Amino acid sequence: MSELLVKEKQVTVPGEVLAEGMDYLPGNNTYREGEKIFSSKLGLASVDGRAIKLIPLSGKYLPKEGDTIIAEVIDILMSGWRVDTGSAYSAMLNMKEATSEFIQKGADLTKYYDFGDHIVCKITQVTSQMLIDVSMRGPGLRKLTGGRIIRANPNKVPRIIGKKGSMVSMIKDATGCRITVGQNGVIWLQGEDPNMELLAVKTMRKIESESHISGLTDRIKSFLEKETGKKISAKEGEKNDVR
Repeated sequence: MSELLVKEKQVTVPGEVLAEGMDYLPGNNTYREGEKIFSSKLGLASVDGRAIKLIPLSGKYLPKEGDTIIAEVIDILMSGWRVDTGSAYSAMLNMKEATSEFIQKGADLTKYYDFGDHIVCKITQVTSQMLIDVSMRGPGLRKLTGGRIIRANPNKVPRIIGKKGSMVSMIKDATGCRITVGQNGVIWLQGEDPNMELLAVKTMRKIESESHISGLTDRIKSFLEKETGKKISAKEGEKNDVR
């Protein structure tokens, strides 16, 4: 008989048995040996029908096609820009993918993006050799100006964003800050009040440290209400905020 040995959002360690029997299937970050399914990482257990998967609590960002990230320009070449993806692998932003404008050959590319600039871009290709291409052509993709950059554990990004963007929307409403969260764990925020910027950072650090504890949304809501002295509405927002 098959048996599920973990609860939803239970913290598991590598090698821990998650389920026994063939009624359950191994998902992300799990593996099967015989009739048992094991955890391959430190993470939170998640059961979706028959599939058991883990949401990692630690680890580096691994670029994936379709991810929207915040990257930093680290080199300027004849054909475009090389950017830091926040992982072990840099990416290439080709001139034709950098802007809707036509860029003449030999143009001064620093007029578009210079060393140290941060951009919101989308990963369009990841080869088996980890050669990565990114694009700036799409809704919400742009160069970031002003504000501040912080870095979070990329595995905690889904918790910072929240279901359909609910968590990041709540932080925005409470602090009045503009916030863009990259799937690589790089976050940009900008607010008129420096104290509110600091509160937004403090809130995201709290989400990082408490993401494995149930009732996170209610705790963050209470925290923001206490810090701001105003009623906060925990509502569903956009799927991902890149505005």
